[in-house]
Amino acid sequence: MSEIILSVTGMTCGGCVNSVQKVLAALPGVQSVEITLVPGQARVVVDPARIDRAALVQAVIEAGFGVGD
Repeated sequence: MSEIILSVTGMTCGGCVNSVQKVLAALPGVQSVEITLVPGQARVVVDPARIDRAALVQAVIEAGFGVGD
């Protein structure tokens, strides 16, 4: 397992946090997800053989949020 940290932009409330949490947790290969509103961060533990950072970023974007560098 490995940990990927994403800087998530556009989250303004607890509902946003829940939305990002649900989207990421539903992806195959995701072990656990921890979202913090401030500073807008997602800590995702994944199986690197099943999913990569690009797939996580794409899921966040499709949910209506952004990902910073």
